[in-house]
Amino acid sequence: MITHSVGLSLAPASSIESGVAVREIATGNLIYVDKLFSMNDVQLFFDNYPSLKNSVICVSLPWDNTMLEGKWRVLSKPYQLIHQSVHAFVNKDNWTQRFSTRGCELFSRLKDAGVDIYRFEVYLTRQKFNLYSNYKERSSADCKFLQSALKFEYGIDNLPVNMMPVAQLEAIVGALVAEEKLKNNAEKIFEFKGLDVIN
Repeated sequence: MITHSVGLSLAPASSIESGVAVREIATGNLIYVDKLFSMNDVQLFFDNYPSLKNSVICVSLPWDNTMLEGKWRVLSKPYQLIHQSVHAFVNKDNWTQRFSTRGCELFSRLKDAGVDIYRFEVYLTRQKFNLYSNYKERSSADCKFLQSALKFEYGIDNLPVNMMPVAQLEAIVGALVAEEKLKNNAEKIFEFKGLDVIN
């Protein structure tokens, strides 16, 4: 029986913090929130997490931050349309790669072991949950907005008064997506490296 939801906001590199949040579904309480950095930290969390088989897990898709040549390519990468034809765009320096493949092997192993695990895209999910602000993404004002919205709109009362890191807030959003999947309110939007991406 599924008793917990786990959200993991995965960063594109170990130099940027990732966040993890565990929520008890019956009470809606956050029972664990932490920051992780390397994939070894993520592996250690899942190795020591006791309720792995009784949890539904949602892991975010980090953007691929590969350095590209030319400022316009860097700025247009997330917004450039990709056609079905492989020959329509020359994939120089892998610039058509939207998402990072960081951690895909670990998550595939968890799925093969029978763990209920999915992926989600943070910005699409925030729009779906009406958690998207008009502030610059991941700025302090955006973080404060997200924390206040989670507290007042979704009833997560045990959030601290001071501002939490954005990675932990996005991990809480991932836990909410996992719970929506249990209620059959989330749908598959595409597949990434063998795992369903839900929204």
